[in-house]
Amino acid sequence: MLNKAFIPYKGYYSTPFSRWQGSMANEHAVILAGNTSKRWLAEKDWDPGMFDYLILGMTIGQPQWFYAGPWVAALMGAKDIPGVTLSQACTTSATCIYQAAMGIETGLFKNCYTLMTDRCSNGPHTVWPNPMGPGGEVISENWLMDNFNSDPNVGLRMIETAENVGKEGGFTKEQCDELALRRYEQYLMSLENDRAFQKRYMFAVEVKVSRKKTKLVEEDEGITPSTKEGLAALKPVIPGGILSFGAQTHPADGNCALIVTTEDKAKELSADPAIKIQVVAYGYSRAKPGYMAAAPVPATRMALENAGLKIEDIKVIKTHNPFVVNDLYFGQQMGVDPFGTEEQSFNNYGCSMIYGHPQGPTVGRIIIEGLEETAMKGGGYFLWTGCAAGDTGGAIIFKVG
Repeated sequence: MLNKAFIPYKGYYSTPFSRWQGSMANEHAVILAGNTSKRWLAEKDWDPGMFDYLILGMTIGQPQWFYAGPWVAALMGAKDIPGVTLSQACTTSATCIYQAAMGIETGLFKNCYTLMTDRCSNGPHTVWPNPMGPGGEVISENWLMDNFNSDPNVGLRMIETAENVGKEGGFTKEQCDELALRRYEQYLMSLENDRAFQKRYMFAVEVKVSRKKTKLVEEDEGITPSTKEGLAALKPVIPGGILSFGAQTHPADGNCALIVTTEDKAKELSADPAIKIQVVAYGYSRAKPGYMAAAPVPATRMALENAGLKIEDIKVIKTHNPFVVNDLYFGQQMGVDPFGTEEQSFNNYGCSMIYGHPQGPTVGRIIIEGLEETAMKGGGYFLWTGCAAGDTGGAIIFKVG
């Protein structure tokens, strides 16, 4: 259990997420994140020099990302601090926050900025030398699609690992469709009253339209509407399977940031000092090979044990759910209703299955939404959990209020 790491209330932002090949498709992810953070800090009237360390979460390479950590620190105005780049597929944000929390816990940091960014659009196509190949033929790799389509450890596409978990859980396509529709309806909650919930944390991103012209992207782009009839009509991606394109996520672009600091500094920076956000515990896991969607369950059990809590103690649950099977299996194994209840909400206001999957910042946005919802509910324990490439999982628990 952690005792010393805190997040200021409203000491975070997420940009909208843009479906890949949308408005952010041609932006350098490091530069965009640095410039966005600089604008956000200026709007807060906060001096970037107050941070003593930066952790950058990123999974898809960009030109000169060899320098990414210290480069992005300088771009946002914190030119005197070092930065480290961390990559752990879809659990990158949670790992960044946990590493920052450990730095605070041990006294290594006093005020750490965690910044997560990725651009799935126009991802790198890498050419590797292969002098022993026929005629010196090179080895090529598409960073995004090649890794979506084959885990080198088990040789399966990610959707195949989800189908394995669906089969183990005994789920049907009808159950997947029903919960997928519920997830879309929950996202619509965030759009009510002129996007009142999203405006609690979302910060517009400025992108180039031409050499001299820019525009602000203020809302998510590329959300696919769902209906009961539409989902029922979609065929499974894998013949005989249970998951259609309507029951899984899509690649996207975006960035987000959270400040992790001491209790006193969090109170100083908080938009409401009465709302305290403490990082409580972390958990990690690796499921059996080819069962990625099952990994959040053991990670959650570890986080709960580390926190000295039971699942019944959790008021708000949010997940990274690239496939709806993740939530069905989690609900089945943890004894909770994946549709949510009044006492224990489950993915209210949105999730990555609906608004997309930029990888590095995906979980950061989900966590920010969970913190906001927990504060709206008067405080309590909030659990985020999710899976990542290589059949791994992560979970992190916060206490709000």
